Amino acid sequence: MKNKYIILTLLVLSTLALGANMDSAIWGKELVPNILNYDKEGSLHLGQYFTLLQSGYFKLIFFGVLVGVPALFLVHYLIIGPMIFSHDRKKIYVFTLFNRIIHTIAGIAFMILIPTGLIIMFGATLGGGELVRVAKEIHAISTLLFIVSIIPMFTMWVRWMFVHWDDFKWLMIVGGYLNKNKKPVPAGKFNAGQKLWFWLATLGGVVMIATGAAMYFQDFRLEILVELGISQIDFLRGSAIIHNILGMAVLGLFMTHVYMSVFAIKGAIHSIITGYKEEEEVEVLHSTFYKKLKKQNKI
Repeated sequence: MKNKYIILTLLVLSTLALGANMDSAIWGKELVPNILNYDKEGSLHLGQYFTLLQSGYFKLIFFGVLVGVPALFLVHYLIIGPMIFSHDRKKIYVFTLFNRIIHTIAGIAFMILIPTGLIIMFGATLGGGELVRVAKEIHAISTLLFIVSIIPMFTMWVRWMFVHWDDFKWLMIVGGYLNKNKKPVPAGKFNAGQKLWFWLATLGGVVMIATGAAMYFQDFRLEILVELGISQIDFLRGSAIIHNILGMAVLGLFMTHVYMSVFAIKGAIHSIITGYKEEEEVEVLHSTFYKKLKKQNKI
């Protein structure tokens, strides 16, 4: 089963490599038509929006997320504090070795992609030059690491990630994190917050890989764009806009994921290292999943 995921990943990577047509759509014979057709009939007219967002709003919002999210968590930690669960009861095996390996690969990829992406975003502020160029190359290389993890990560967890009525209840009480009471929180194996992060990291990750590749290589010739009459400049600007919007969401939710795993729930990070969660933690924070395990006599 595990080998199937790895083989599938390699096949997809091979297909992408073979399918990339490197006939230049910018520097080749289509250079002049691309320029002449820009902002004419059939154009997406993204120039003004791209300039406005890229020159001001994107940096401001990224900075707001980068500073604002940790500030909120600091207030939460100081006022409410972390949840602490008993370590004297049983330990419940939740994550297999394969789960943990794939999660680790994805985690390492994100820990490289996010800082390098921020360096690229704030390149002008940081002085540009060699620092940004190196960050761009590291960003591209670490994307390959993320690609290796994304297919098995999606396949192994997707069956638990569909919307359930518990998710709405979880959102209504913000997962129980706004108080210190250990009242059972309605959630399955994964709560609504984890599900949101999963879909952003996988499906959103695929979109970010595609848009990132478009910006990195720049002169991909995609027949579908030619057929739709979309100029390469419009495609690149559209890719940049989408990539940055998703990047803001990834930055915010990744920091949330880290805070919840490392600080908000004492010892939670060990579950993705050992595969085991404390019974009380599951009973309180994943009460629906806990009841299901009890019913099946698994605990």
